[in-house]
Amino acid sequence: MNTSHSNRIFPWVNGALLTITALSMVVPLIHLAAVSLSSPVYANAKLVYLWPKGFQLDVYRTIFGMETLWRSMGVTIAITVGGTFLYLFFTSTMAYGLSRPHAPGRSLIMRLVLITFIFTSPLIPGYLVIRSLGLENTLWVLMLPGAISAFGVIIMKTFFQGLSSELFDAGKIDGCSEFGIYGRIAMPLSMAVNATLALFQAVGLWNSYFSALIYIRNKELYPLQILLRSLILEDDSRLKPPGAGNLMPATPEMMKAGVVLFATVPILLVYPFLQKYFVKGALLGSLKE
Repeated sequence: MNTSHSNRIFPWVNGALLTITALSMVVPLIHLAAVSLSSPVYANAKLVYLWPKGFQLDVYRTIFGMETLWRSMGVTIAITVGGTFLYLFFTSTMAYGLSRPHAPGRSLIMRLVLITFIFTSPLIPGYLVIRSLGLENTLWVLMLPGAISAFGVIIMKTFFQGLSSELFDAGKIDGCSEFGIYGRIAMPLSMAVNATLALFQAVGLWNSYFSALIYIRNKELYPLQILLRSLILEDDSRLKPPGAGNLMPATPEMMKAGVVLFATVPILLVYPFLQKYFVKGALLGSLKE
């Protein structure tokens, strides 16, 4: 087929723009890794860019030996996994109920969901509700308030409505209840949308900062982002590795770079496992001819 000049140029321009965007995200991480792996002499002189100079692993030996970092990592993993599970369960069940044409109060509930999509809860009333429920200074406060989102409900409701009604009718003929149809038909077919929403929620929970700053007082329950704030902004001396005088194996700046990578890399490793669901799309043939 004959293609116009603009159609031939577009893939190259599009590829160049996407490459520049990807590099703008990856290069800072590469620079942090290079700084954390370099000798303090080169790091202090600002001579490290994208490749370490005077390779050493003292920074990561110190980081891996910090008990508080591992404890906060465990807290963050717990709220990320638990919060994502709660989010998918409550959001999908509500969306499935709203997608059924004969559900009582369906229109009214959907209007209320849309109101929460536009108007969010103010900080002070939200804090009073959290305190009255006894959730303050617990990990539940980081998971339950975001267990349902209007965005997720709308996305999943639209997806469920796009499924063929013949599937649900066949399930009813086979004796499935609404819970059976939801668990055996709707959810297995919605792996793509579930994976996408799970990734969004997991990233948000992993990076949760403001809620923990407001509601968590117990340092034993600090998630990773709050601990990083206290380490990097409040007390640089806590990032100094053991040593004496000029013989220190690393500087606080190098430790900051290592700690940031320590908190960033784990959530990045989730993307390759969920990438195939983005490629497949929202629906893969629900009916066989």
